[in-house]
Amino acid sequence: MSRQRRVSSFDDEGVRSLLTSYTYEEVEEIANNILKRVKCRPSLGIICGSGLGKLANTVTNQEIIKYNEIPGFPVSTVPGHEGKLVFGQMCGKSVVLMQGRAHCYEGYSPQKITLPVRTMKLMGVTTLIVTNAAGGINENFKVGDVMIIKDHLNLAGFAGVNPLVGLNDDRFGPRFPAMSHAYDVELRRIAKATATDMGFDSFFREGVYSMMVGPSFETVTECRYLKLIGVDATGMSTVPEVIVARHCNMKVLGLSLITNECIMEYDATNFANHEEVLQTGEMRSKDLQAFVSKMVEHLSL
Repeated sequence: MSRQRRVSSFDDEGVRSLLTSYTYEEVEEIANNILKRVKCRPSLGIICGSGLGKLANTVTNQEIIKYNEIPGFPVSTVPGHEGKLVFGQMCGKSVVLMQGRAHCYEGYSPQKITLPVRTMKLMGVTTLIVTNAAGGINENFKVGDVMIIKDHLNLAGFAGVNPLVGLNDDRFGPRFPAMSHAYDVELRRIAKATATDMGFDSFFREGVYSMMVGPSFETVTECRYLKLIGVDATGMSTVPEVIVARHCNMKVLGLSLITNECIMEYDATNFANHEEVLQTGEMRSKDLQAFVSKMVEHLSL
């Protein structure tokens, strides 16, 4: 009997919870179920963060499947996350775009929120572009800036919030994957060159992203701490998805839209809120659509 079959045979919930939430066969079944319903065979995946769902407007020949129509898929409950897989063509490339994502703060495990990434891998995706809305820690960043992520800080991982916790299946990836090059150097180079070619240098940045589980926004002291340790922007997503993508040997490009300035003064009267996140996403939507389209045009998949 194979190890994978033995894993699937455990009945004890306490033991089962220690294992990967989804076996290779379970993810394969989900992927095959989706592929039977669409003609597209994607090699590129794009995850849209809060307020960035209009990136789907750049996809032609669309085939759409709602998350709640996919057995086992996490369904987002957050405004600005529509909850759809959009398949189609972008600049001659076959893509699948996630119009919204799920988060740990909605009550999902890290393994659950990263199920779509594993599913994309088994559907044939080799490159992942992941976007998010983030608060600016770097005081040189302005609302509306776009940060190319060069690295991340998995603070939640310090407390064990990591989607790779549990029994490893080598068919997904190695037990101990390296994260020193989580964000592909060549993709970052192409992104920076594309931003320059498009005249977007004035609002494009590069920096380090951190994930806080949320849903509460950061305290002043937390923001000051993040600044002290070298973080440029912070949000509530992305890191688990990137970890799983790299575990699956997918190339990753990360983009953060700076939707608010993090509060650094104890007596400040302003505060972070989700409404400004959505408003900034709307404001920068067309620029991001144009940038991602141009970026995809330069990719070799």
